[in-house]
Amino acid sequence: MFTTFIIVTCVLLLLTFVPLLPSDHWVVRVWEFPRLQIAVLTTVNLVAIGGLYHANLTYMAGLILVNLFALGYQIYWILPYTTIVKPSVKVMEQPDPKRSIKIINANVLMTNREAPKLIKLVEEEQPHILVTLESNQWWQDALGPLHGAYPYRVNIPLENLYGMHIFSRLPLSEITTAERVEKGVPSVHCVATLESGEQINCHFVHPAPPSPTENEEATERDIELLGLAKEIAQNDSESALPVLVSGDLNDVAWSPTTQAFLRISGLCDPRIGRGAFNTFHAQHVFARWPLDHMFHSDDFALVSLSRLPEIGSDHFPLLTELCLK
Repeated sequence: MFTTFIIVTCVLLLLTFVPLLPSDHWVVRVWEFPRLQIAVLTTVNLVAIGGLYHANLTYMAGLILVNLFALGYQIYWILPYTTIVKPSVKVMEQPDPKRSIKIINANVLMTNREAPKLIKLVEEEQPHILVTLESNQWWQDALGPLHGAYPYRVNIPLENLYGMHIFSRLPLSEITTAERVEKGVPSVHCVATLESGEQINCHFVHPAPPSPTENEEATERDIELLGLAKEIAQNDSESALPVLVSGDLNDVAWSPTTQAFLRISGLCDPRIGRGAFNTFHAQHVFARWPLDHMFHSDDFALVSLSRLPEIGSDHFPLLTELCLK
């Protein structure tokens, strides 16, 4: 039994600290994602050691200390995305509808054919902006019933899992689409005008992930995200417009890259102090983490934040409503 505990502890220790290696390879970086799951497994291992192994108290104490060290390291990263800490973004109790913006971010899964589920959600929630990711020509046609309510649109139908569509009830201007780092991986940048007449800089992004089927390394994703963060920081010194960034970043909220993005850009994450709002994977309860994000400048207060019901995709849609202070 002691050997079993040694092996399990070594595996958990390896998975906990392998992301510290100076490598961008997906084999290393992927273990930044399941920190919560590794923390749960480490806790189970701790309970098992304390309850089942009593042959040698010195060995037992050593195993417990090692597991506590690994657990503490995981908690360090995920604790901000729990209700234990104080929320970083205040809630506005009586928001002004004319100064508010509600956005649904939905990675639809290109091969998914349950478009009516998304249309129903949009009709129920009435967002100002709907962002669809992985949307191809089939999805562009299937979402046609929304065109009447959303006259301002950006269409980038692609068959490579990186299509993107923007449906907006708010006027959009200064629209640019860019393949910032990789060909065939677009982002959309525009200015949205609220009902109050105030304007917001919006950035919608979906960089490719580090994985065995796409990019072997996280380098391209990190370059795109950190490049955008620097651009936002530079523009903030030149422009007084509030900023929103929304999309599937193919990175978790607690990763060093996402934390660097927030630090450089100066944007806020409304999930801090409220929960992780895990949006992926919709079909696997134990394998879920927060891949879809909404970041904003300090000009906003939070009205609501929720993960919406599944739409047949491997992602849950994310709904965020903000109001200018």
